[in-house]
Amino acid sequence: MIGGHSLERTGLDGSTKQLTNRPKLLFLAYPFPPLQAVGAVRTGNMARYLARLGWDVTVVTPDPSMWRNVDDGVKVSMELEREGIKRILTGHRWRCLSAQGLKCWNENVGWVAGGICRTIARRLGVDRHVGWIKEAERACSNLSPMDVDMILASGSPFVAFRLARSLSVRLGRPYVLDYRDPWTEYHLADRPLRPATVREEESLLQGCAAVTIASPSWGADLDRRYGVGAKVHVVTNGYDSGEMAGVKPYDFGHCAFVYAGSFYAPKISISCFLAALKCLQESLNKASEKWYFHYYGMHEGHVREQAAHYGLSDRIVLHGRVPRREALSAVKGANLAVVISSVYERSLLKDTGIIPAKIFEAVGLGTPVLLIAPPGSDATALLVSTGLVKSFTGADTQGMVSFLKDVVCGQAPRQRNIEICSWTTLSKNLNAVLRGCLTSATCHPHVRDGDGGRDGANAPKQSH
Repeated sequence: MIGGHSLERTGLDGSTKQLTNRPKLLFLAYPFPPLQAVGAVRTGNMARYLARLGWDVTVVTPDPSMWRNVDDGVKVSMELEREGIKRILTGHRWRCLSAQGLKCWNENVGWVAGGICRTIARRLGVDRHVGWIKEAERACSNLSPMDVDMILASGSPFVAFRLARSLSVRLGRPYVLDYRDPWTEYHLADRPLRPATVREEESLLQGCAAVTIASPSWGADLDRRYGVGAKVHVVTNGYDSGEMAGVKPYDFGHCAFVYAGSFYAPKISISCFLAALKCLQESLNKASEKWYFHYYGMHEGHVREQAAHYGLSDRIVLHGRVPRREALSAVKGANLAVVISSVYERSLLKDTGIIPAKIFEAVGLGTPVLLIAPPGSDATALLVSTGLVKSFTGADTQGMVSFLKDVVCGQAPRQRNIEICSWTTLSKNLNAVLRGCLTSATCHPHVRDGDGGRDGANAPKQSH
């Protein structure tokens, strides 16, 4: 029976094997709570909901003391303990390669030395998270095949994928790769592909039991380039209904448009939305209309510069980087959340597949969303049925103005089917993927018995 109780599988010899009551998942998650980062939201929800669905989850992740920006570590540890989630906390070498996120000597001489190291690493194509691999391998060195039934690795960073295969070979257990972002076809930068990295990605994909990926277009692109076919399963980001229910709305006292997050100009820029706000201000022509744009995030300079360009400095409120709970409170109290996947009119598959994680939280909080995305984007196709999301291209200024007028006048859209992007729903799909891989593994004795093979050959074969 599947669902967190007994798990029986029939082997090639016709015998029935009884696995553990709770199959053991080793989850390689570099970003993980209490780290305050969008990647940690996905991995944290995966771990929690899989534990609730009957998995014995152990997470391999850097010790929280390594991070610069963390939530309440004691509170998070207690929550994870209540969920039955165990952690293997690792060290981290070469932290200077990722100085923004990791604590390291980054002042005066340290800043200069770190900058030199980062420059050399970029030119040589060295992953800035490479210092985690050896520490994670050492932390997992005492694990035996009896401790693990399945390995799940979430990337980026994609060094986690290398570690997954290494552990798979040593322990004789299948591994599954979770793409939060594309690897060699990165969507936020146009940079040349390194042939060695492409070959490595192909090898890792051939050896894995399955792949989960955050959008359909990214899955299609992965299949187009590597022919992974039936291995690919779309598991988007989502919202935790329990967390959203506990968020208290912030009272702005006026009509508030809120953007919470980062910008990556020129692809993800606030300029086209501010152009629409400029037209809104001119068309309403009423000084008494109380609406403001509130920005929560680290890129205040970008917003301030663009606001000055459009003559909107008196309509902008900058809050800087705030704790996650404060940003969620702002989104829940807002009349409208603004989300941008790309301002480009024409885009590649890697661009149409961008579904910003923040959009799911806005939907889960019941806040209407103005989405700026390219034509045919996955975000538009996926979220239109929620009733809360209205999508525009970056050039559709008048369309945005018309929608903003409706919001100011209290005619915002209302929610319909928002459960499609809750982790309650998404985790069932993820659970089915992992259980299917577990079934395949028990039908291949060389996987269960620790015969690792070469280049990940221990992974169960998949038909295409």
